[in-house]
Amino acid sequence: MAFQILLNFFLAFVWMFLSVSFTSQSFFIGFLLGLLVIFAFRRFFNSRFYLLRVAAVISLFFLFLKELIMANISVLKTVLKPKLDFQPGIFALPTELKTDWEITLLANLITLTPGTLVMDVSYDKKILYVHAIDMPDVDEAINDIKDSFEKAIMEVSR
Repeated sequence: MAFQILLNFFLAFVWMFLSVSFTSQSFFIGFLLGLLVIFAFRRFFNSRFYLLRVAAVISLFFLFLKELIMANISVLKTVLKPKLDFQPGIFALPTELKTDWEITLLANLITLTPGTLVMDVSYDKKILYVHAIDMPDVDEAINDIKDSFEKAIMEVSR
């Protein structure tokens, strides 16, 4: 991915020098033409087209914002209830993520959403131990995390 981005910038600068126009408009046109060239030759690269990965990162960011707002509302409802009848608990979250940065990103995203906290990661890096402030159903909590954060992280990294 980094190679494709650098190649795209290089092609944009080459376009600027060939057109003898050193303006931002010329750079932008060269950047778009570089995107077309890289897209046309995408099968010669080891990784997939980098704009797909950029779109996946943006999608992950907006997913996190949505989950952050929903978790804040949920914690607020739990705290403002006159009778505190929430069910805190710790559950084991099996993960399909392989690399350290993927597991770290998942743990950070879970911890940054209010009401949940990753307490530990197993030595084989296949299970995350998560504390939730209100967890009526363990399977639902596991499926929510796997269907949202873990799926989005896999789209970014693979």
